[in-house]
Formats: sequence, structure tokens, C-alpha cells
Amino acid sequence: MTTPIINVLFVCLGNICRSPTGEGVFRELVEKEGLADRFRIDSAGTAAFHIGEPPDGRSQTAAMRRGIDLSNQRARRVRDEDFRRFDYILAMDVENHTNLMAVCPPGEEGRVRLLLDFAEGAEGESVPDPYYSRGNGFEVVLDLIELATIGLLDDIRTNHF
Repeated sequence: MTTPIINVLFVCLGNICRSPTGEGVFRELVEKEGLADRFRIDSAGTAAFHIGEPPDGRSQTAAMRRGIDLSNQRARRVRDEDFRRFDYILAMDVENHTNLMAVCPPGEEGRVRLLLDFAEGAEGESVPDPYYSRGNGFEVVLDLIELATIGLLDDIRTNHF
């Protein structure tokens, strides 16, 4: 029996703050759990503002303080084939979930979820966009994403492994 590969896509607006953080945090988690070979992990944005750019420096700095390197990532926009390729398409907020559902091919809607649906007590909520925030916005994003990705991995273990 072959081991299934689970494809996970994290999505925010520009793919420079929240979704690359999601990609990095989840990648680190599955590596620590010895499951890296069971996943393909990526991130994308619903808008084309930053295509080809690295994650926001503040995201990179906050993540690096937790031992997570985002520097090799580059922003891209969600593509039509993502809806067939990825098992989990995880929107960081309600607005991007709505944007994804608006372009989602019929029959693929079940793949699109809010990331915080996997964080107990935060279901239906949004990861706040830290781009214009002051203070600890990027740390808050990391805390929420860490919590949600633990729940996501538990869900995947229950339903796929």
C-alpha cells in the first residue's frame, strides 16, 4: 500500500504575510513529526499584488525568532489547477475564503476551508492581517497559525493516515 501524499495550500490576499507564515509553520511542524515526506505544502494569494516577491520582512523576522525560515518562498497567485491539486485550501480570513469560493470549480468546494476552523474555540474566525499593524501583530499571527496547524495535522491524521 502506498502512503498518501496530502497537498496543503495556505491562502491570504497578497501571499507575503499570513499564508507564507502558514506554509512555514506547517512545514516545520510536519518535519518535527517526521512526516515531511507525506506532504506537499505551498502558499498563494488571491490577488496579484506581490507575485515573485519574498515574504514581508516582518513576517520573516517574527518566524525566524521561532526557528522558521521563510526566505526561500516567493509570492504567487492562486491558479485554477490549485483547486484540483490541493486536498486542503486554507484561507486565512473570511474575505479570502469568499474570494476563493467565487472562483472555485464546481465540485471542489469541500477543499476550501478557513484555517482557524482547525483551532478549537476559533472556528469561523479570521487570522488578522498584520500588514498595517503595529506592535505584536506578526506574533499574534504566528500564535494563531501554530494553534490551527496542530489541529490541522490532527485532522489529517484522523482522516487520511
